[in-house]
Amino acid sequence: MLYKRILLKLSGEALMGDRNYGIDPERLAEYALEIKKVTEKGVEVAIVIGGGNIFRGISGASNGMDRVQGDHMGMLATVINGLALQSALEDVDVQTRLQSAIKINEVAEPFIRRKAMRHLEKGRVVIFGGGTGNPYFTTDSAAVLRAIEIEADVILKGTRVDGIYTADPESNADATKFDFISFDDVLKKGLKVMDTTAFTLSQENELPIIVFDMNTSGNLEKVVSGENIGTKVNL
Repeated sequence: MLYKRILLKLSGEALMGDRNYGIDPERLAEYALEIKKVTEKGVEVAIVIGGGNIFRGISGASNGMDRVQGDHMGMLATVINGLALQSALEDVDVQTRLQSAIKINEVAEPFIRRKAMRHLEKGRVVIFGGGTGNPYFTTDSAAVLRAIEIEADVILKGTRVDGIYTADPESNADATKFDFISFDDVLKKGLKVMDTTAFTLSQENELPIIVFDMNTSGNLEKVVSGENIGTKVNL
């Protein structure tokens, strides 16, 4: 395997499958099996999941809700998704720990960096819930922050498209895909990979990002083994 320790970033919407909201148990089970394949190869896996399938703080704010309250609701949504993924992983015999940036001691460990790294060293999957624990920060920012803290080799952003394109490939048939692109070129071309805070943090810490299609069976294993799947963003 090319990468020994990875941070897998999944959107909350990815857990919906073909539903309009909530969690699709079949999609969850598929992801659990994909993650199990790479853990069996000795790869240490940490995961950050969004909460958009349940609630988005910024959407609540646009409808008149207090932004801080909305973001706290979004953080709780990520914990719900984390619990669901933890259950799915344990159903396929993958030892998993859920750590939360906000204190919910009855359902998740508090985030402690050294403890998280120890879990990874013992072969346990670690799911980070609760975002960064602060309003106004996205789960993209949480993913990059946690990846830096646990000294991950790469951030793998699992999406429903197979990489970064010149335009949205779902609405523009002429969009072309990048296999490799620099951080600077992403900014110059105005491409959307992560929010600006997360992207800048990744660039400053020289942490590569690979955007790939998580919904195709076997892709996660291929990415981790170094195959040219998706788009790699590097210096």
